[in-house]
Amino acid sequence: MKKISLPIRFGLVTSAVLIAYFLILALFNKHTNPVFSFFNAVITAFGIYEVIRLSKLENPEAFSYGEGFKIGLITGFVATVLFTVFFLFYATEFSPGFLPELLKEMHGGLGADVGLVTFVVAIMGFATTVVSTLTVMQLFKNSKNLA
Repeated sequence: MKKISLPIRFGLVTSAVLIAYFLILALFNKHTNPVFSFFNAVITAFGIYEVIRLSKLENPEAFSYGEGFKIGLITGFVATVLFTVFFLFYATEFSPGFLPELLKEMHGGLGADVGLVTFVVAIMGFATTVVSTLTVMQLFKNSKNLA
């Protein structure tokens, strides 16, 4: 249980930061601009970086690429699931006018509903998690170079 508690805690913190960032954008009515969602990748990558760094510091001899990759994925997936649930709640219960405004801002619409947009948010979060974990693990993998 100890091995999985660290990534879950960091996933909770990362999701809290993602939610706080979204709500700050909402205060300034910028949450409908998709450009600002690119910073979500930075927040997620930083959370993954920190959990992998701390994990390697706690137990450097047992740290492996696979272990670090697993820790990063768990952290990102927890953060993504929690943020997606928050997004669904926000779009349906808290601000029902948010989704039409978001679709209008994206200049598309295409008859998308809240389910499709929430699915896209989740897929973007999972993709960001995988890419961020692969990127961060390049910094922390054990080198086999002899030179």
